[in-house]
Amino acid sequence: MLRGFATINFWADDLEAAKAWYTEVLGIAPYFERPGYAEFRIGDYQHEIGIVDRRYAPPGAAKEPGGAVAYWAVDDLQAAHRRLLALGAEEYQPVTAHGDGGFVTAAVTDPFGNVLGIMRNPHYVEVLEGATPDPA
Repeated sequence: MLRGFATINFWADDLEAAKAWYTEVLGIAPYFERPGYAEFRIGDYQHEIGIVDRRYAPPGAAKEPGGAVAYWAVDDLQAAHRRLLALGAEEYQPVTAHGDGGFVTAAVTDPFGNVLGIMRNPHYVEVLEGATPDPA
């Protein structure tokens, strides 16, 4: 039923500032824009991050960080974490190893209050390289 991320939306009170920040973080400009919305395609599978003017958020949408965290695969978790903090993000979850399988996560809140998770995930690399992940 679920096949992969299509678009993850982040809300921002200042859309122009959020576009500029994500352009700096990702190293690319949005590939699609319309009033109140900008979209970036990133990564191995061209997943999308949408930055949406908060006035278009659904009624009752949280304004504080929390809830689910989507983790984006990164090659160098420590370097990515340091860079996000240097660009003005705040730590939400410190760098945390999960067991001895090579799974490591961290999360930050962007300057607009959204949680951005990053992860070193051996299964992601195996799938990307065409190998079948070990179910253990």
